[in-house]
Amino acid sequence: MTSAAMRPFRFTFSEEAVEDLRRRLGTTRWPDEFDAPGWSYGTDLGYLRELVGYWRDSFDFAAAERRLGEIPQYVVDVDGLDVHFLHARAVGDDAVPLLVLHGWPGSIVEFLDAIPRLNEPERFGGRAEDAFHVVAPSLQGYGGSPGATAPGMSPRAMAGRFARLMAELGYDRYIVQGGDWGSLIAHHLAADHPDRVLGLHLSIAQPVPPPGEADPMSLVTEREKPWMEANALHAANGLGYYAIQSTRPQTVAYALTDSPAGWCAWVLDKFHVWTDCERDGRRDIRNAVSWDAFLTNLSLYWFTGTIASAARLYREQTLAQARGEGAAGPVTVPTGVVIYPGEIVRSPRAWMERRFPVVHWYEAPRGGHFAALEQPEIFADDLRRFHAVLTAS
Repeated sequence: MTSAAMRPFRFTFSEEAVEDLRRRLGTTRWPDEFDAPGWSYGTDLGYLRELVGYWRDSFDFAAAERRLGEIPQYVVDVDGLDVHFLHARAVGDDAVPLLVLHGWPGSIVEFLDAIPRLNEPERFGGRAEDAFHVVAPSLQGYGGSPGATAPGMSPRAMAGRFARLMAELGYDRYIVQGGDWGSLIAHHLAADHPDRVLGLHLSIAQPVPPPGEADPMSLVTEREKPWMEANALHAANGLGYYAIQSTRPQTVAYALTDSPAGWCAWVLDKFHVWTDCERDGRRDIRNAVSWDAFLTNLSLYWFTGTIASAARLYREQTLAQARGEGAAGPVTVPTGVVIYPGEIVRSPRAWMERRFPVVHWYEAPRGGHFAALEQPEIFADDLRRFHAVLTAS
């Protein structure tokens, strides 16, 4: 890709936009008090009011803007629509390219602490020869990548766009890593472009029973059975947002786009459940992710106006499934899987090994759904171990 094709990019939070956000936060119309245990009916009112007050009065928007600009980033036109991406090249040209993909309600903010560890490991006690060239795009409709103006921007369509991006950056072969939606996009990439993907690394293992097994549960170990119980609990109580965003995302988008407190409540509920944030029987996202990091991510959506376009990805996948295009095909490239203890769903190892050519399996001691954000060191170290397995094989 020519330097002229890549346009430098920087997120900006204008003074006027910040003041408008603060005004909206200050005039929030709060719901009534309700006497129910903790978060059992959704986002806790007291916790939300404290966090919203911090966002309005104490959060440093200028520092967040500087933080977002620390890693070189660009936008480039791909088939008439811009793609935004962070691009951190290692010192040596022979470093392996690594494409990392986020999901909802995350963003490239998830990777800000992990990228230096992947790109400059010697700064953190590692070896310079283990560095990666890191590319971290914003999913289409998230942050710096504008949303499509018509239906069709499914995870598979995004996979094709990111394959095009990597090719135009001159990266013919690369590792792809994904969590949340990024895991499905990465799966599509590995299935559709096995000649380009050196290895597929997944930080969420969807518990899909392997086809052709008469009794999939017979493959589940005693140690993994609590995972299955937690998966069932999540399916019963944790997918309300998914049902809404996969059927009527535009309807809820009006409220979330107009009310920053509402947007905060919607996303906070996910971070409260999805992160590894429980300590001494009490959950607080600050045990996994700082308020500043959480609000940087939240502000990124708010100031780029991508709350609605990001939510539409759920509907796009539903429509893709109806067309028979939602499921990714078979994977033949070496696959690595990491299981984080705070992840919302976890798959038995035998199930994954019957669906993917798993060459690397790691059960992390800490971390949840937003692994790179919660545990950047563990995230980066695991990717290096996966690369070492690929190199040795």
